[in-house]
Amino acid sequence: MKIGKYDTDKQVYIIAELSANHNGSFELAKKTIEAAKEVGADAVKLQTYTADTLTLDCKKEDFVIRGGTLWDGKTLHELYKEAYTPWEWHEELFEYAKKIGIDIFSTPFDKGAVDFLERLNPPAYKIASFEITDYELVRYAASKGKPIIISTGIATICEIQDVVDICKEVGNHNIILLKCTSSYPSPLEDANLRTIPNMRETFGVEVGFSDHTLGIAAPIAAVALGAKVIEKHFLLDKSIESPDNKFSLDKDEFSMMVKAIRDAEKLLGKVDYSLNEQKKKNRTFARSLYVSKKIKKGESFTEQNIRSVRPGYSLHPKYLKNILGKVAKKDYEMGDRIEIDFI
Repeated sequence: MKIGKYDTDKQVYIIAELSANHNGSFELAKKTIEAAKEVGADAVKLQTYTADTLTLDCKKEDFVIRGGTLWDGKTLHELYKEAYTPWEWHEELFEYAKKIGIDIFSTPFDKGAVDFLERLNPPAYKIASFEITDYELVRYAASKGKPIIISTGIATICEIQDVVDICKEVGNHNIILLKCTSSYPSPLEDANLRTIPNMRETFGVEVGFSDHTLGIAAPIAAVALGAKVIEKHFLLDKSIESPDNKFSLDKDEFSMMVKAIRDAEKLLGKVDYSLNEQKKKNRTFARSLYVSKKIKKGESFTEQNIRSVRPGYSLHPKYLKNILGKVAKKDYEMGDRIEIDFI
């Protein structure tokens, strides 16, 4: 699938998620985008919302975060007010990313955000895990005709099918589902990456992985299982005290992840049973049939005077049974090759 100038059929599309890791600083946001380019990310992703478009400024218990998260005790409004990326930054950040040659797009959280982003012409849209149930938002974003990347962290299998159908109903077949575990950070044992090939088979669309685990093991395993998009939270360095810093990679870690993904792509290669020149050359170290004991003309070939040994210049070992019991037409010294005319 084409996203911007990239083709996921040829190379895994690696997204550096900025999220709240700008820590309220426009200059830090720019430096982080520059760093994402330097470490090999294909794209950087923003989030386009305000606290008021996401939730209510309400302190009732329903709106207080609980459950062992990094943000327990805060209200939803307080968290989103702290974490959001100011809309007035977007245009300049988009221009800067394009200038340095890295894709940039965003996650809209309401229709107004889609309209706002449309003016910036992003190469794709991303739907967050917790917005996958907002079918009208999915429908509206998909209707813009750009590739749509959908995290599935909290969705049921029926809801995933619903959003795939919704995208297709509006004529958008450029759909990428991201396997995702919506806990921050998420335990390795909850990743269940075997779901990735099953998602592709079940829903008939491209599949990737949005990672909230610690470290880089999960994205590498996801690529090995067929993920064509990897999204990982990225920050300039670990000293930044942002809401997302605990499960984000810094420059060194992200760079290691990118290299490992590119190495994994090389390792995966393609289905190929052909022999390249190096393989053909190495066949000289395979086994073949050689005379292992001096044989006089008229003597029979036996397992005592013919053996399958290295190197591979002589007759293929599969012909041993055809040769045993036949009579030598000439004298042989140990180490002589066996001719094809005995078959």
